Amino acid sequence: MYEMRMLSTAAEREEAAALVQDRQRWLTLHGLPVPACADIPALFRDLQAEPTGLFEDGLLLACMIPQRGPNLGWGAGPCLFLGHVHTLPDRSDDTIRLITLWASDFAARLDLPLVRAEALARHPLDTHPIAKFLHRLTDMGWDLRGSGDGRNGERVARLELAAEHRPGLDALVGCSVREPQSAADERSVA
Repeated sequence: MYEMRMLSTAAEREEAAALVQDRQRWLTLHGLPVPACADIPALFRDLQAEPTGLFEDGLLLACMIPQRGPNLGWGAGPCLFLGHVHTLPDRSDDTIRLITLWASDFAARLDLPLVRAEALARHPLDTHPIAKFLHRLTDMGWDLRGSGDGRNGERVARLELAAEHRPGLDALVGCSVREPQSAADERSVA
């Protein structure tokens, strides 16, 4: 059974930070781009962040920081934004498929019409390796909304996924994720 839940303990946050470091190392070894402008592992340790993890029998497969309606500078209207998605190296495809199903259903339960995400894309979107990755995402139901500067100022592919109630998904992926903060809530906490 898979479970999507908040990373609420220091140990879980450290495990997520280690997963991010492992993924970044894997990307580097395979000649793929790694975010340059942020200490991503530190974001998962931050007590103000509300990171979420996908687990399979206690093993952390992926981590991310979901947010409600942040100002992206692209894509108007409310959404669930999946920030800093990192997967366990060599287990990406099935993990991304599970995240896709969960995110679409979770957004629908929050009465949000869309899920948005950004994928680092330093080269044109039709060149290897980003083209192959984006093709897999579009096969899973994501829509490519072009490219441009992302939230961290780096060039990204902009992705959207329609929210959809998925009855029975909880038999595959249990969910105990709280409703993420909205952009207005984040400003009031700072």
